[in-house]
Amino acid sequence: MSQAAEREALRHLVPPPDEAAAPIDWHRMATSWGREFPPDYRHFVDVYGAGSIQGYLVIQQPEYKDAEPASPYGGMLLETRNAEHSWAQENKSPELAHTHPVLITWGVTAGSDLLCWDASRTDPATWPLLVRNRDDNLWRRHDCGMVAFLVRLLRRDFAECPLGDTALWGRPSSLFLREAEQKRLWAQGVNPWEGKR
Repeated sequence: MSQAAEREALRHLVPPPDEAAAPIDWHRMATSWGREFPPDYRHFVDVYGAGSIQGYLVIQQPEYKDAEPASPYGGMLLETRNAEHSWAQENKSPELAHTHPVLITWGVTAGSDLLCWDASRTDPATWPLLVRNRDDNLWRRHDCGMVAFLVRLLRRDFAECPLGDTALWGRPSSLFLREAEQKRLWAQGVNPWEGKR
């Protein structure tokens, strides 16, 4: 499936917000990290922004590596450090044994799964995904991009659910909300994921 087809499939599975996302200085971001970010992630963040799918999978806001983390509770910088620590301590699937990836975390789940790129290749469009499933504390590789991974997860196209919880597994219609919208709804006494007070 082409990247355009993957993006369109994701739009049907997870409609983007109506309002435009805050712009990201991708050139500065690349300078800060010493590498470009994958084009599918850049497009996702430009259209959707950072936020959460069904209150379960958080898509990380890109943060400049040479700055302080935006939050002491999470975010791309802190979650990347968490991933590096986890990588050093936990088991890997056989194809990952004796590998030394450059990890960048783009997503985390409510169940503490970590979704990362192995950013060691020159071309970010070819970065594989490394997913740490919290249930078995095992790292596995998926040779696809971030958007393709989300589409396959939501369509149940993997042999088994790659995450520790099946909250998004085979879910044909999901809600994406940016953090500010989630906070606004909670402040009004509305559960943003159920639409109920």
